Amino acid sequence: MTTLPAYRYTPGPLHATLLAGTVPLFLGALLSDIAYYQTYQIQWANFASWLIAGALVFCGLALLFALVNLVRAERKAGRPVVYFLLLLATWVLGLVNAFQHAKDAFAMMPTGLVLSVIVTLLAVVATGVGLTNLRSGDAQ
Repeated sequence: MTTLPAYRYTPGPLHATLLAGTVPLFLGALLSDIAYYQTYQIQWANFASWLIAGALVFCGLALLFALVNLVRAERKAGRPVVYFLLLLATWVLGLVNAFQHAKDAFAMMPTGLVLSVIVTLLAVVATGVGLTNLRSGDAQ
């Protein structure tokens, strides 16, 4: 007897590109925050703000793909839910980070730097989980 394979929760090429695009943008914002913290050159804060805005666009679109995949995946597997929640936490904390970076120059420090570290780590973990082989079942 042949069994049909369950729906595989693997990101498509566009989803994977959007997901992988969040990491360098959030990482660039973190590095810009570090450079601003060390040099006090206001342009580094501006760079960080723009990089966070771009990362939020990529992360938001990846979150939309993850939501659609979560609805289509079987309920047995817990990893698609974990992936979606990690991505959601990344986007929400990234938005808080963007609001923090909207403050006047040094008023965003050190909270902006700490948020950038947390959001970058969340983005790396979410990307790692999202790009692994997330499956809810295999054909025998």
